[in-house]
Amino acid sequence: MSKEKQKRADGFEQIEEATISTEQFIEKNQKLLIRGVLVIVIVVGAILGYYRFYKAPLEEEALKQMFVAENLFEKDSFNMALNGDGNAPGFLEIIDRYGSTPSGNLANYYAGICYLHLGDNQNAIKYLEKFSSDDVIFSSMVKANLGDAYMQQGDFKKASSYYQKATTGTTNMVTTPMILMKAGLAFEKANDYKNALSMYERIEKEFPASMEAAEIEKYITRAKLSMK
Repeated sequence: MSKEKQKRADGFEQIEEATISTEQFIEKNQKLLIRGVLVIVIVVGAILGYYRFYKAPLEEEALKQMFVAENLFEKDSFNMALNGDGNAPGFLEIIDRYGSTPSGNLANYYAGICYLHLGDNQNAIKYLEKFSSDDVIFSSMVKANLGDAYMQQGDFKKASSYYQKATTGTTNMVTTPMILMKAGLAFEKANDYKNALSMYERIEKEFPASMEAAEIEKYITRAKLSMK
């Protein structure tokens, strides 16, 4: 037999041995393998069942509960929107009962804004920081709201930081120049005139038609003079 044929024969024998070995392993461990597959099926089924039979109905219930609180919020009845009107729950109870749902998450935002209007900046920060969103514009609004809360607390460094973050990654012709102005004023309060100037110059260059741009030159001049 030639060396080439011998190599082929040896190769086939190795493949056959490996196949037999695999079959023997399956035969010996068949119960364990079946048990492992069943565990995977049960776990996947449990996850799907959890979302279908628990999470989905919970979210539907949360949406219904949010209706009254949202109406109270729109009417500027912030205290009742937070705590309920005696018949329907407020945002705080909705967060407590449905915090794991999208509506419960949104209730954190509403609660934060309610507290902001009521002058309770600490709780405003607490609930706004709990809220999360993949929407860039919404996330920008939340950062600006956090800036407002820190500004009212007198923490100008944190306020300016949140305002600046709110203008990064998204541009809105109405809200962005307004937030840039807030950022500039906060930076000035924090004695950071260089960054204040940067915010004002962005308004001048990027939003010349905005309301904030009308008198931006005086803010630019003030920041430059303060840097000397």
